[in-house]
Amino acid sequence: MDVTFDALMARFGWRPIPGCPGRFVLRGQHGLSPADLLGGAEPRTFRVAAAPDPVVVASFEGGGLISYARPDGSFVHTLNTAEGLARKLAQLGIELP
Repeated sequence: MDVTFDALMARFGWRPIPGCPGRFVLRGQHGLSPADLLGGAEPRTFRVAAAPDPVVVASFEGGGLISYARPDGSFVHTLNTAEGLARKLAQLGIELP
């Protein structure tokens, strides 16, 4: 699978995050890992003061994925347009190369 914003948006059931333009949360798939969504691509993991859980990030054509690793092994996944990704990463204090 080619990992792009459009491909992930079409493949899974995302809903808009209220008040966060360009950001969407995945419904009901907390058992999937970021690698499952990304077709095996390796995202980067960050620990930041702005988030209580580890933050897993992958960028790709059209945007990126930000997932939060919960202590029980589940994940909260957000799909982001390029603008939504840049805004949220800045809020979290995460800089990607």
